[in-house]
Amino acid sequence: MEEKKLKHLEFIQNTIIRMNSNSFMIKGWTITLVAALFALAAKDANINYVLISYIVIPIFWGLDGYFLAQERQYRGLYDKVRTINNEGIDFSMDASSYAAGKATWLCSVFSITLIPFYLVSTGTAVGVMFLFKYLS
Repeated sequence: MEEKKLKHLEFIQNTIIRMNSNSFMIKGWTITLVAALFALAAKDANINYVLISYIVIPIFWGLDGYFLAQERQYRGLYDKVRTINNEGIDFSMDASSYAAGKATWLCSVFSITLIPFYLVSTGTAVGVMFLFKYLS
């Protein structure tokens, strides 16, 4: 394979890895913040902290969907670059033309990779809220 093509594919792959890493960090922050809110709610016996998790979870869910959509777009760019010849390599990192189908933000938010995580997080918040309500 030509050197220019390999370098361009490497650039794209690094971007894909970064998007995936961002998605992983978003999930970690979601769990951390929601757990901290639960701990504050238990400490102060204040259900309002649990209610804040209903704001935190959708915000991080949307942000995670954004990173997944970006990753999918760069995978489309990668697929295009791997099939062109060395003379066609322009080192463009514009993946916006691949923002269709599964690579849209809305499809990514409701993808099979994100729904279980965020529905479990939301369900846990609902469960904790009801526990606080009925135990106090």
